[in-house]
Amino acid sequence: MSDTLIKAQSVGRRYQQGRVSVAAVASATFRLHAGDHVALVGRSGSGKSTLLHLMAGLDAPTSGAICWPALGTADTLLPAKISLVFQVPSLLEPLTVSENVALPLLMAKATCDIGKAVADALATFGLERLMARLPEELSGGQMQRVAMARAIVGNPRVILADEPTGQLDQPTGRAFLDALVAHLAGTGTALVIATHDRAVAERMDSVWYLERGTLIDAPNTAGAI
Repeated sequence: MSDTLIKAQSVGRRYQQGRVSVAAVASATFRLHAGDHVALVGRSGSGKSTLLHLMAGLDAPTSGAICWPALGTADTLLPAKISLVFQVPSLLEPLTVSENVALPLLMAKATCDIGKAVADALATFGLERLMARLPEELSGGQMQRVAMARAIVGNPRVILADEPTGQLDQPTGRAFLDALVAHLAGTGTALVIATHDRAVAERMDSVWYLERGTLIDAPNTAGAI
């Protein structure tokens, strides 16, 4: 069981909108193992972002159960064990690119050579020349790639990415995904990408489908909790 990073059984998340209770995620049962590369697909509004937030321990379920057997408790996950790449720009505006990428290492009080780790992470996606720029000087696609460099810099056990290629043209998106998959090869890091892009989904080892908040066709679901 040591390679089981995240387990969920009938996990759900509801929100109140006035007097109405809305199910962002109705039911999701799954296991995520070390080294899994998963595409999470579904229509807009099907609950993909909410499920990623639940997996990261950023949000708490209102039904069912979720745990992190090989990682610890929800309050110990971010940013050292799980990295989350948001769909919207998430760089801190007053900080340079290199300072933004260094944040997870500083928060985790890493003892490695932070400057080298940041430079290596940026080089993975061909972003070395952007190190001294501020977020306001970047395009949307550049910001997404910097956010992914920040996600990989601390060698987390799980990377959760919400539409990371959404602002990239097809050739740039392919090169970006090639670089990410090559970087993770042999590391045991699990990768879950929420995507509408069929080409991205085809690059992953498995595809999980969300339909109206219910996760279907996810493998390894028997006895999840």
